[in-house]
Amino acid sequence: MIYLVAAFAIWLALWALNTKLANGRSSETRAVSLAIPLIFGATLLIIWELAVRGLQVPLVILPPPSLIAQTVASQTATLWADFVQTFIKGALSGYVIGAIAAFVTAILVDRYDFFKRGLLPVGNFMAALPIVGTAPILVMWFGFDWQSKSAVVVVMVFFPILVNTVAGLGETTQMQRDLMRTYGASYMQGLIKLRLPAAMPFIFNGLKISTTLALVGAIVAEFFGSPTLGMGFRISTSVGQLALDMVWAEIVVAALAGSASYGIIAAIEKGVTFWHPSQRT
Repeated sequence: MIYLVAAFAIWLALWALNTKLANGRSSETRAVSLAIPLIFGATLLIIWELAVRGLQVPLVILPPPSLIAQTVASQTATLWADFVQTFIKGALSGYVIGAIAAFVTAILVDRYDFFKRGLLPVGNFMAALPIVGTAPILVMWFGFDWQSKSAVVVVMVFFPILVNTVAGLGETTQMQRDLMRTYGASYMQGLIKLRLPAAMPFIFNGLKISTTLALVGAIVAEFFGSPTLGMGFRISTSVGQLALDMVWAEIVVAALAGSASYGIIAAIEKGVTFWHPSQRT
């Protein structure tokens, strides 16, 4: 009972603090902007810890954050090996290949109407295919190592980036394109100097969406076959062993990796599209 009372008291105190910071005059400063989500996250972790202990929730159902942190600290080598296998080899390589392929295809779709009429509908159909159906097929095609996971990631990120890039290339008005032709600009000159800069917010939107899709795709693909490494392999085997602390440790690593990837793409976007209204503060 004392744990539940403490959880409620801490929740009230930190909620009041966060509300005061969010509504205060200094809420727009960088320090306060960082403090608000950190306090909110700390509040959730503290309540989670106290509620699990107060209600005596079994570890196989929901371990406390302290046990998850202890597992992360004690299994660092295993978690790092899984991270390299899943994220760096599988997700990152597939993300780069899928992004480059989607960008090149988007240029072809924009340049030739045949591709726009023929490829995009097929792309929409392929994007609707469930990953749990395509992943085992790709694993059988490319083997059980990271190459098959990379292939799954390519399929997952290709169409979101393609659709966003095509939409961005069509963002400029007809008057702007006519003006470029009046100046004697070729298609490539108009593309590089006018249409690609205008499409950058759309391109980065597709890239940001695909950061989480890449990691999810690589993890799901490992459920259907992998060497004795990888986040998906570890989650699958740990669930069978009822080692829920290890499952949550892998989830924490995956969440941190996905958040870091999104943040890196967002930071690059801010530097490239500094002129766009969405980047103005």
